[in-house]
Amino acid sequence: MKGTTHLTIGVAIGAAAAAHYPFSIANAATYLAVAAFSALSADLDGPSLLSSKAGKLSKWLHNLLQGSGWLLTAVAVYLYISDKYWNIPLSIACATLLLLGLVVQGGMIRNALVSAVGVALLYGGVNLSISWLIGLGVFIAWAPWLKHRGLTHTVWAVIAWGAIAWGLEQQLQLEGLMQIAVIGYLSHLVADTLTPSGVKWLYPMIKKSFKIPFL
Repeated sequence: MKGTTHLTIGVAIGAAAAAHYPFSIANAATYLAVAAFSALSADLDGPSLLSSKAGKLSKWLHNLLQGSGWLLTAVAVYLYISDKYWNIPLSIACATLLLLGLVVQGGMIRNALVSAVGVALLYGGVNLSISWLIGLGVFIAWAPWLKHRGLTHTVWAVIAWGAIAWGLEQQLQLEGLMQIAVIGYLSHLVADTLTPSGVKWLYPMIKKSFKIPFL
């Protein structure tokens, strides 16, 4: 299934969460970012999310996400330098936009850039003693070099993602954040299960692809 479809599903999940929980602009933006990123994170694996035949929409989306990500990164760096204050929600938004931009393209350079973002998050997590950020950094740094629709498309990845999101929820004290992240990640696997290739939900224990090819 196309990355833009997964992204649309994730945005819908985030919008529903923003409407369900007590509303504020910051909370809504966090729900949207976490849900959208979670819905696409399984496709951080391998270089085959999009082929060289990626359409104009994917290229436009890549440029928009990357441009927005770098702009917010500049703002976050400025705030840190001027006030020595690390804005966690803003940093999450930066990483999300940059990684989403990378998800909609492919190739070895893309994989290296994704891993570099993961290593940077891992380094930040170690320095700040934030366990969920360490876990996120490991996931992002490792995923690009895995076979497409392999380990990131399994129930084990969902559990790991839920653990990461639980740590983020505890730090931000934002109700339902773990649930939204897990639903977003699961939406990706369920959607891919509806395609002819299916998903190896229990890989590597069971290498059989589970599929309900409606799409």
